[in-house]
Amino acid sequence: MFDLKWIRENPDAFDAGLKRRNAEPLSARILELDAERRTAQTSLQEHQTRRNEASKLIGKAKGTGDEDTANALMAEVAELKDKLKADEDREREVGKALDDILSSTPNLPAADVPDGDDEDANIEIRRVGEPPELGFEPKQHFEIGEALGQMDFEAAARMSGARFVVMSGALARMERALGAFMLDLHTSEHGCTEVNPPALVRSEALYGTGQLPKFAEDQFHTDDDFWLIPTAEVPLTNLVSGQILNEDYLPRRYTAQTWCFRSEAGAAGKDTRGLIRQHQFTKVEMVSIVKPDQSDAELDRMTGCAEEVLKRLGLAYRVVILCTGDMGFGAQKTYDIEVWLPGQETYREISSCSNCGDFQARRMKARFKVEGEKGTQFVHTLNGSGLAVGRTLVAVLENYQQEDGSVIVPEVLRPYMGGMEVITANG
Repeated sequence: MFDLKWIRENPDAFDAGLKRRNAEPLSARILELDAERRTAQTSLQEHQTRRNEASKLIGKAKGTGDEDTANALMAEVAELKDKLKADEDREREVGKALDDILSSTPNLPAADVPDGDDEDANIEIRRVGEPPELGFEPKQHFEIGEALGQMDFEAAARMSGARFVVMSGALARMERALGAFMLDLHTSEHGCTEVNPPALVRSEALYGTGQLPKFAEDQFHTDDDFWLIPTAEVPLTNLVSGQILNEDYLPRRYTAQTWCFRSEAGAAGKDTRGLIRQHQFTKVEMVSIVKPDQSDAELDRMTGCAEEVLKRLGLAYRVVILCTGDMGFGAQKTYDIEVWLPGQETYREISSCSNCGDFQARRMKARFKVEGEKGTQFVHTLNGSGLAVGRTLVAVLENYQQEDGSVIVPEVLRPYMGGMEVITANG
């Protein structure tokens, strides 16, 4: 959401930001609706004032026996009642049209975000680690998991359809171990507070973080008007929805492991096999709530926290900054972390860390107050995967696979797996 006052004062800059995101200019239409709404509000106030005055005069006229004046004033009040309703209807209609535009308009990119139409224009920032030399033809994760007898897509399809999986044995335990390892790291070393939030939220929560109204088809909706969360970003960020925080309460850093649910409405034909793109998956999320002057540094810090997970797992990865055409709806700047997958012989996204500025805070009305100063300011919000657990399992399976089909358990995970060192078909 945007500051209308800023758009009034900077229409060209607003349209220039939208152009960088390959969106049509909107300032003229927004300012037109804004002017109409303010005109309706002014008319409403004037008619309310005159109605109040006329109502008082009716009593005076009756008190002096001036029935003609009293009747004329009563007729005027009745007419004003109709005008007030018209004003209210107009204000409501124009306000809705204005809100519809503003709520469906993406965040403006930061100045240092590269311009581009799609992922081909993303810029690599750094590479860490070297892809392993396996010495044999690597398999993809689903081939490894199925051969181990611990990853069953057919059973999942019988009960739930496509894009689900049943994992068992050591692989189920490894997924649990990965999540526990990530949470322990973020809480013990990265200053995050662990949260166990609801997986069902109301529409207002999804609106606050930007998934609604524009991306309703990407969500799962229940008959009683709840939504399954697409990421823990939604409940974690909404912890400060509607709040006025004290300055010394910030920064706040949260982490949570949740199931995430996505319809993958636009993913037909993409990653149809395996764990890369599922309707239900596990993710450890990080969310930061900070003051505006902290958010740039916080994005770098958060990205580093996600990277640390991969470093300790011994996985090669790269960090890219997303171009304007590839960023998410609510982001003003995003770093993607892509892990090396030997089975696909490419880097694939495993984390996305974004600074949303005050975009979500305005939608949620999340503010903070500086001691000794009048008024409030909107907080800045950030979110990042720390990491997508299923995709991390994919990376571990492919990078630690052995020629005989077994999988070495990374050392950092062994304490979470009862000391297990190798996963085999009998394990």
